[in-house]
Amino acid sequence: MRFSVSSTALSSRLTALSRVINSKNSLPILGDFLFEIIDGRLHLTASDSEVMMKTSLELNETDSDGRFCVGNHDLLEAVKSISEQPISFEVNQTDNMARISYQNGMFSMPIENADEFPQPQQIGENAHTINISTQLLSDNINRSLFATAQDELRMVMNGIYFDLTPDCLAMVASDGHKLVRNKILNIKSDEPAAFILPKKPASLLKGVLGKNGGDVSIRFDERNAEIDYEDGIIICRLIEGRYPNYNSVIPQSNPNQLTVDRIGLLSALRRVQPFSNDSSNLIRFHVENGVLQLDAEDYDFSKTATERMSCDYNGMPMSIGFKGSSFIEILSNFDCDQVVIQLADPSRAGLVLPVEQPENQDVLMLMMPMLIND
Repeated sequence: MRFSVSSTALSSRLTALSRVINSKNSLPILGDFLFEIIDGRLHLTASDSEVMMKTSLELNETDSDGRFCVGNHDLLEAVKSISEQPISFEVNQTDNMARISYQNGMFSMPIENADEFPQPQQIGENAHTINISTQLLSDNINRSLFATAQDELRMVMNGIYFDLTPDCLAMVASDGHKLVRNKILNIKSDEPAAFILPKKPASLLKGVLGKNGGDVSIRFDERNAEIDYEDGIIICRLIEGRYPNYNSVIPQSNPNQLTVDRIGLLSALRRVQPFSNDSSNLIRFHVENGVLQLDAEDYDFSKTATERMSCDYNGMPMSIGFKGSSFIEILSNFDCDQVVIQLADPSRAGLVLPVEQPENQDVLMLMMPMLIND
Protein backbone atom coordinates (compact mmCIF):
# COMPACT_ATOMS: atom_id res chain seq x y z
CA MET A 1 0.00 0.00 0.00
CA ARG A 2 1.34 3.41 -1.00
CA PHE A 3 0.08 6.92 -0.37
CA SER A 4 1.38 10.49 -0.35
CA VAL A 5 0.34 13.35 1.92
CA SER A 6 1.35 16.94 2.78
CA SER A 7 3.93 16.97 5.58
CA THR A 8 2.57 20.05 7.37
CA ALA A 9 -1.06 18.88 7.15
CA LEU A 10 -0.09 15.49 8.59
CA SER A 11 2.05 17.08 11.29
CA SER A 12 -0.72 19.43 12.49
CA ARG A 13 -3.23 16.58 12.68
CA LEU A 14 -0.84 14.25 14.51
CA THR A 15 0.11 16.99 16.98
CA ALA A 16 -3.55 17.49 17.91
CA LEU A 17 -4.14 13.74 18.22
CA SER A 18 -1.02 13.20 20.34
CA ARG A 19 -2.65 15.12 23.22
CA VAL A 20 -5.07 12.21 23.63
CA ILE A 21 -2.32 9.63 24.16
CA ASN A 22 -1.08 9.04 27.70
CA SER A 23 2.60 8.60 28.53
CA LYS A 24 1.77 5.25 30.15
CA ASN A 25 -0.92 3.01 28.68
CA SER A 26 -2.69 -0.11 29.90
CA LEU A 27 -2.47 -1.52 26.35
CA PRO A 28 0.59 -1.00 24.11
CA ILE A 29 -1.65 -0.30 21.10
CA LEU A 30 -2.95 2.85 22.85
CA GLY A 31 0.47 4.40 22.24
CA ASP A 32 -0.19 4.25 18.48
CA PHE A 33 -1.93 6.32 15.84
CA LEU A 34 -4.47 4.44 13.75
CA PHE A 35 -4.12 5.15 10.00
CA GLU A 36 -7.07 4.29 7.75
CA ILE A 37 -7.18 5.04 4.01
CA ILE A 38 -10.76 5.05 2.72
CA ASP A 39 -11.72 6.31 -0.74
CA GLY A 40 -8.65 8.45 -1.19
CA ARG A 41 -8.83 10.10 2.24
CA LEU A 42 -6.62 9.48 5.28
CA HIS A 43 -8.46 9.03 8.58
CA LEU A 44 -6.35 9.31 11.75
CA THR A 45 -7.38 8.18 15.25
CA ALA A 46 -5.87 8.28 18.75
CA SER A 47 -7.35 6.85 21.95
CA ASP A 48 -6.65 6.38 25.65
CA SER A 49 -9.62 3.96 26.04
CA GLU A 50 -11.74 6.73 27.68
CA VAL A 51 -11.35 9.39 24.98
CA MET A 52 -11.08 8.81 21.24
CA MET A 53 -10.25 11.57 18.76
CA LYS A 54 -10.61 11.24 14.99
CA THR A 55 -9.62 13.55 12.16
CA SER A 56 -9.03 13.23 8.42
CA LEU A 57 -7.27 14.90 5.50
CA GLU A 58 -6.99 14.58 1.75
CA LEU A 59 -4.23 12.47 0.25
CA ASN A 60 -2.14 13.63 -2.71
CA GLU A 61 -2.29 10.11 -4.12
CA THR A 62 -2.97 6.53 -3.05
CA ASP A 63 -3.09 3.11 -4.70
CA SER A 64 -5.49 1.27 -2.36
CA ASP A 65 -7.46 1.34 0.87
CA GLY A 66 -6.02 -0.13 4.06
CA ARG A 67 -5.39 0.36 7.76
CA PHE A 68 -2.48 0.01 10.19
CA CYS A 69 -1.16 1.37 13.52
CA VAL A 70 2.16 3.09 14.13
CA GLY A 71 3.87 4.39 17.30
CA ASN A 72 3.08 8.02 18.03
CA HIS A 73 6.31 9.49 19.41
CA ASP A 74 8.90 8.65 16.76
CA LEU A 75 6.57 9.40 13.86
CA LEU A 76 5.47 12.74 15.27
CA GLU A 77 9.03 13.84 16.08
CA ALA A 78 10.21 12.96 12.56
CA VAL A 79 7.29 14.46 10.65
CA LYS A 80 7.03 17.77 12.48
CA SER A 81 10.59 18.75 11.52
CA ILE A 82 10.00 18.20 7.77
CA SER A 83 9.29 21.40 5.82
CA GLU A 84 6.19 21.61 3.62
CA GLN A 85 6.47 18.94 0.93
CA PRO A 86 4.80 15.67 -0.04
CA ILE A 87 5.90 12.68 2.02
CA SER A 88 5.28 9.14 0.80
CA PHE A 89 4.34 6.09 2.85
CA GLU A 90 5.05 2.61 1.56
CA VAL A 91 3.42 0.09 3.87
CA ASN A 92 4.31 -3.59 3.80
CA GLN A 93 1.74 -5.37 5.95
CA THR A 94 3.38 -8.74 5.39
CA ASP A 95 6.62 -7.61 7.02
CA ASN A 96 4.81 -5.13 9.33
CA MET A 97 7.01 -2.23 8.26
CA ALA A 98 6.35 1.28 6.95
CA ARG A 99 8.90 3.17 4.85
CA ILE A 100 8.41 6.95 4.86
CA SER A 101 10.36 8.96 2.27
CA TYR A 102 10.62 12.69 1.62
CA GLN A 103 12.79 15.06 -0.43
CA ASN A 104 16.08 14.63 1.44
CA GLY A 105 15.76 11.27 3.13
CA MET A 106 13.70 8.41 4.48
CA PHE A 107 13.01 6.45 7.64
CA SER A 108 11.30 3.18 8.39
CA MET A 109 9.46 1.94 11.43
CA PRO A 110 7.39 -1.06 12.51
CA ILE A 111 3.61 -1.10 12.24
CA GLU A 112 0.99 -3.05 14.15
CA ASN A 113 -2.28 -4.75 13.30
CA ALA A 114 -5.12 -2.21 13.24
CA ASP A 115 -7.61 -4.86 14.40
CA GLU A 116 -6.14 -4.56 17.91
CA PHE A 117 -7.05 -0.86 18.13
CA PRO A 118 -10.08 -0.24 20.39
CA GLN A 119 -13.48 0.41 18.84
CA PRO A 120 -15.32 3.67 19.62
CA GLN A 121 -18.04 3.71 22.24
CA GLN A 122 -21.52 3.56 20.72
CA ILE A 123 -24.08 6.27 21.46
CA GLY A 124 -27.49 4.84 22.39
CA GLU A 125 -30.66 5.33 20.39
CA ASN A 126 -32.09 7.56 23.14
CA ALA A 127 -29.33 10.14 22.61
CA HIS A 128 -29.91 13.87 22.92
CA THR A 129 -28.33 16.39 20.54
CA ILE A 130 -27.06 19.92 21.11
CA ASN A 131 -26.06 22.10 18.14
CA ILE A 132 -23.90 25.05 19.14
CA SER A 133 -21.65 27.43 17.22
CA THR A 134 -17.94 26.70 17.33
CA GLN A 135 -17.13 30.17 18.67
CA LEU A 136 -19.73 29.98 21.43
CA LEU A 137 -18.61 26.54 22.62
CA SER A 138 -14.95 27.56 22.50
CA ASP A 139 -15.58 30.77 24.50
CA ASN A 140 -17.58 28.97 27.18
CA ILE A 141 -15.09 26.11 27.58
CA ASN A 142 -12.24 28.62 27.86
CA ARG A 143 -14.22 30.56 30.45
CA SER A 144 -15.13 27.49 32.53
CA LEU A 145 -12.22 25.07 32.45
CA PHE A 146 -10.13 26.77 35.16
CA ALA A 147 -12.92 26.29 37.73
CA THR A 148 -13.11 22.49 37.43
CA ALA A 149 -11.83 20.43 40.36
CA GLN A 150 -9.27 17.66 40.69
CA ASP A 151 -11.09 15.64 43.31
CA GLU A 152 -10.86 11.84 43.53
CA LEU A 153 -13.71 11.67 46.05
CA ARG A 154 -16.19 13.83 44.14
CA MET A 155 -15.58 12.88 40.54
CA VAL A 156 -18.61 14.84 39.31
CA MET A 157 -16.74 18.08 40.08
CA ASN A 158 -13.91 17.15 37.70
CA GLY A 159 -15.67 18.29 34.55
CA ILE A 160 -17.95 20.83 32.89
CA TYR A 161 -21.66 20.28 33.52
CA PHE A 162 -23.93 20.82 30.50
CA ASP A 163 -27.49 21.42 31.75
CA LEU A 164 -30.06 21.65 28.94
CA THR A 165 -33.44 22.96 30.14
CA PRO A 166 -36.57 24.57 28.62
CA ASP A 167 -35.03 27.97 29.49
CA CYS A 168 -31.42 27.69 28.30
CA LEU A 169 -28.26 25.64 28.07
CA ALA A 170 -26.16 26.21 31.20
CA MET A 171 -22.47 25.26 31.25
CA VAL A 172 -21.21 25.05 34.83
CA ALA A 173 -17.86 24.34 36.47
CA SER A 174 -16.95 24.43 40.16
CA ASP A 175 -14.32 23.15 42.58
CA GLY A 176 -16.37 24.00 45.68
CA HIS A 177 -14.58 27.32 46.23
CA LYS A 178 -15.27 29.07 42.93
CA LEU A 179 -18.00 28.54 40.35
CA VAL A 180 -18.63 29.57 36.77
CA ARG A 181 -22.12 29.49 35.28
CA ASN A 182 -22.63 30.34 31.62
CA LYS A 183 -26.23 30.50 30.39
CA ILE A 184 -26.71 30.32 26.62
CA LEU A 185 -30.21 31.69 26.28
CA ASN A 186 -30.95 30.75 22.65
CA ILE A 187 -30.24 27.04 23.11
CA LYS A 188 -33.03 25.25 24.96
CA SER A 189 -35.04 22.03 24.91
CA ASP A 190 -38.51 21.04 26.05
CA GLU A 191 -36.97 17.75 27.18
CA PRO A 192 -34.39 18.46 29.93
CA ALA A 193 -31.08 16.61 29.62
CA ALA A 194 -27.64 16.92 31.19
CA PHE A 195 -24.15 15.44 31.13
CA ILE A 196 -20.72 16.05 32.69
CA LEU A 197 -17.89 16.42 30.17
CA PRO A 198 -14.54 15.35 31.70
CA LYS A 199 -11.67 17.81 31.82
CA LYS A 200 -9.51 16.02 29.25
CA PRO A 201 -11.92 16.09 26.29
CA ALA A 202 -12.86 19.66 27.26
CA SER A 203 -9.17 20.62 27.11
CA LEU A 204 -8.82 18.86 23.75
CA LEU A 205 -11.78 20.83 22.39
CA LYS A 206 -10.24 24.04 23.69
CA GLY A 207 -7.17 23.29 21.58
CA VAL A 208 -8.85 22.23 18.33
CA LEU A 209 -11.96 24.39 17.97
CA GLY A 210 -11.32 26.96 15.27
CA LYS A 211 -12.42 30.57 15.09
CA ASN A 212 -13.82 30.42 11.54
CA GLY A 213 -17.47 29.80 12.30
CA GLY A 214 -19.43 26.65 11.77
CA ASP A 215 -21.35 24.54 14.24
CA VAL A 216 -20.51 21.73 16.65
CA SER A 217 -22.92 18.83 17.14
CA ILE A 218 -22.90 17.11 20.55
CA ARG A 219 -24.75 13.79 20.78
CA PHE A 220 -24.87 12.19 24.23
CA ASP A 221 -26.58 9.50 26.25
CA GLU A 222 -26.13 8.44 29.89
CA ARG A 223 -22.55 7.25 29.44
CA ASN A 224 -20.93 8.62 26.29
CA ALA A 225 -20.77 11.72 24.12
CA GLU A 226 -19.83 12.23 20.47
CA ILE A 227 -18.69 15.75 19.61
CA ASP A 228 -18.55 16.43 15.88
CA TYR A 229 -16.62 19.60 14.96
CA GLU A 230 -15.21 20.95 11.69
CA ASP A 231 -11.92 19.03 11.65
CA GLY A 232 -12.90 15.82 13.42
CA ILE A 233 -14.78 13.94 16.10
CA ILE A 234 -14.16 13.38 19.81
CA ILE A 235 -15.89 10.39 21.42
CA CYS A 236 -15.57 10.19 25.18
CA ARG A 237 -16.93 8.50 28.26
CA LEU A 238 -18.86 10.90 30.48
CA ILE A 239 -18.54 11.32 34.24
CA GLU A 240 -21.45 9.50 35.83
CA GLY A 241 -23.22 10.83 38.90
CA ARG A 242 -25.48 13.66 40.03
CA TYR A 243 -24.04 17.16 39.78
CA PRO A 244 -24.74 19.38 42.82
CA ASN A 245 -27.56 21.93 42.66
CA TYR A 246 -25.40 24.83 41.56
CA ASN A 247 -28.25 27.37 41.63
CA SER A 248 -28.73 26.86 45.38
CA VAL A 249 -25.27 28.29 46.19
CA ILE A 250 -25.74 31.48 44.16
CA PRO A 251 -26.99 34.30 46.45
CA GLN A 252 -30.14 35.89 45.05
CA SER A 253 -30.11 39.10 47.08
CA ASN A 254 -26.90 41.14 46.82
CA PRO A 255 -27.59 44.75 47.81
CA ASN A 256 -23.93 45.84 47.82
CA GLN A 257 -22.56 46.32 44.31
CA LEU A 258 -19.28 47.76 43.15
CA THR A 259 -18.25 48.41 39.54
CA VAL A 260 -14.54 48.47 38.87
CA ASP A 261 -12.07 48.39 36.00
CA ARG A 262 -11.20 44.73 35.45
CA ILE A 263 -7.62 45.22 34.25
CA GLY A 264 -6.90 47.73 37.03
CA LEU A 265 -8.16 45.36 39.72
CA LEU A 266 -6.33 42.43 38.16
CA SER A 267 -3.06 44.37 38.12
CA ALA A 268 -3.54 45.50 41.74
CA LEU A 269 -4.21 41.95 42.91
CA ARG A 270 -1.08 40.70 41.15
CA ARG A 271 0.98 43.33 42.95
CA VAL A 272 -0.55 42.66 46.37
CA GLN A 273 -0.82 38.88 46.26
CA PRO A 274 2.93 38.09 46.76
CA PHE A 275 2.67 39.67 50.21
CA SER A 276 -0.14 37.38 51.40
CA ASN A 277 0.35 34.29 53.52
CA ASP A 278 1.56 31.39 51.36
CA SER A 279 -0.86 28.88 52.87
CA SER A 280 -4.08 30.96 52.86
CA ASN A 281 -3.36 33.45 50.05
CA LEU A 282 -5.91 35.70 51.78
CA ILE A 283 -6.59 39.18 50.36
CA ARG A 284 -8.82 41.54 52.34
CA PHE A 285 -11.21 43.64 50.23
CA HIS A 286 -12.49 46.77 52.00
CA VAL A 287 -14.91 48.98 50.09
CA GLU A 288 -16.28 52.32 51.29
CA ASN A 289 -17.09 55.74 49.77
CA GLY A 290 -16.08 54.82 46.22
CA VAL A 291 -12.67 53.40 47.23
CA LEU A 292 -11.68 49.73 47.11
CA GLN A 293 -8.72 48.88 49.36
CA LEU A 294 -6.79 45.61 49.00
CA ASP A 295 -4.70 44.39 51.94
CA ALA A 296 -2.34 41.42 52.16
CA GLU A 297 -0.19 40.40 55.09
CA ASP A 298 2.13 37.61 56.13
CA TYR A 299 3.17 38.19 59.74
CA ASP A 300 5.43 35.13 59.71
CA PHE A 301 7.77 36.98 57.34
CA SER A 302 6.83 40.56 58.33
CA LYS A 303 5.32 41.33 54.90
CA THR A 304 2.36 43.61 54.23
CA ALA A 305 0.91 45.35 51.17
CA THR A 306 -1.94 47.79 50.63
CA GLU A 307 -3.35 49.26 47.44
CA ARG A 308 -6.32 51.53 46.84
CA MET A 309 -8.30 52.14 43.69
CA SER A 310 -11.42 54.07 42.84
CA CYS A 311 -14.66 52.26 42.09
CA ASP A 312 -18.37 52.92 41.77
CA TYR A 313 -19.91 51.48 44.94
CA ASN A 314 -23.52 51.28 46.00
CA GLY A 315 -23.81 49.72 49.44
CA MET A 316 -22.74 49.64 53.06
CA PRO A 317 -19.03 49.76 54.04
CA MET A 318 -17.77 46.20 54.02
CA SER A 319 -14.65 44.10 54.53
CA ILE A 320 -14.54 40.63 52.99
CA GLY A 321 -11.75 38.14 52.41
CA PHE A 322 -11.04 36.26 49.18
CA LYS A 323 -8.31 33.90 48.02
CA GLY A 324 -6.07 36.08 45.86
CA SER A 325 -4.98 33.50 43.30
CA SER A 326 -8.56 32.39 42.68
CA PHE A 327 -9.81 35.94 42.25
CA ILE A 328 -7.00 36.56 39.75
CA GLU A 329 -8.14 33.47 37.82
CA ILE A 330 -11.72 34.71 37.75
CA LEU A 331 -10.79 38.17 36.47
CA SER A 332 -8.40 36.67 33.91
CA ASN A 333 -11.21 34.64 32.38
CA PHE A 334 -13.37 37.63 31.55
CA ASP A 335 -12.76 39.64 28.39
CA CYS A 336 -14.72 42.76 29.33
CA ASP A 337 -13.43 46.19 30.41
CA GLN A 338 -15.41 46.47 33.65
CA VAL A 339 -16.89 43.97 36.09
CA VAL A 340 -19.60 44.22 38.72
CA ILE A 341 -18.88 42.57 42.09
CA GLN A 342 -22.08 41.81 44.00
CA LEU A 343 -21.86 41.25 47.76
CA ALA A 344 -24.43 40.34 50.40
CA ASP A 345 -22.31 40.15 53.57
CA PRO A 346 -18.78 38.95 54.51
CA SER A 347 -19.97 35.40 55.15
CA ARG A 348 -21.70 34.83 51.80
CA ALA A 349 -20.31 34.25 48.34
CA GLY A 350 -19.40 37.18 46.12
CA LEU A 351 -20.58 37.28 42.51
CA VAL A 352 -18.55 38.69 39.62
CA LEU A 353 -20.33 39.62 36.38
CA PRO A 354 -19.42 41.59 33.27
CA VAL A 355 -21.00 45.04 33.07
CA GLU A 356 -22.33 44.10 29.62
CA GLN A 357 -23.31 40.48 29.06
CA PRO A 358 -22.35 38.78 25.76
CA GLU A 359 -25.22 38.51 23.27
CA ASN A 360 -27.76 35.82 24.24
CA GLN A 361 -25.66 34.84 27.26
CA ASP A 362 -25.70 35.30 31.02
CA VAL A 363 -22.22 34.87 32.50
CA LEU A 364 -21.69 34.68 36.26
CA MET A 365 -18.71 33.71 38.40
CA LEU A 366 -18.87 33.05 42.13
CA MET A 367 -16.17 33.18 44.78
CA MET A 368 -16.56 31.81 48.31
CA PRO A 369 -15.28 34.19 51.02
CA MET A 370 -12.55 33.53 53.56
CA LEU A 371 -12.62 34.39 57.25
CA ILE A 372 -10.79 37.59 58.15
CA ASN A 373 -9.81 38.89 61.57
CA ASP A 374 -10.67 42.57 61.90
